[in-house]
Amino acid sequence: MLKVKDTLRATVHLGFDGRVFKAYHGPDAKTRFENEVRVLRHLEARGCKFVPRLLEADPAQFKIVTTNCGTRVEHLDDKRVIELFAQLEPFGVRHDDPDMRNVTYRFSDGRFCLIDFEFATILPESKPT
Repeated sequence: MLKVKDTLRATVHLGFDGRVFKAYHGPDAKTRFENEVRVLRHLEARGCKFVPRLLEADPAQFKIVTTNCGTRVEHLDDKRVIELFAQLEPFGVRHDDPDMRNVTYRFSDGRFCLIDFEFATILPESKPT
């Protein structure tokens, strides 16, 4: 596996089979893990195709496994970044960390994708009643 992120909040590895392994640690690890799982399930239920799909979630160890959404984007203008994150709102989610480091490019279909939903918010009007 290739380590692609190692910060105070999370460690991310890319498996040779294309899966992404994320372990949460540091402040509020449990809360951030639970939020990302909830948001990814919400987006999948609404048919959002430009975010990772959650494959596994381990609440005992605060770890998830997702599909790979491509490679990190190195250059993108601010206007395009804003447009990309705005595309989440029709699916009922605000990212809350709309930075270029959370944008990837999937070569298989030429699509920009968004990752890292541990701080995202499910918008009130889209929550199930």
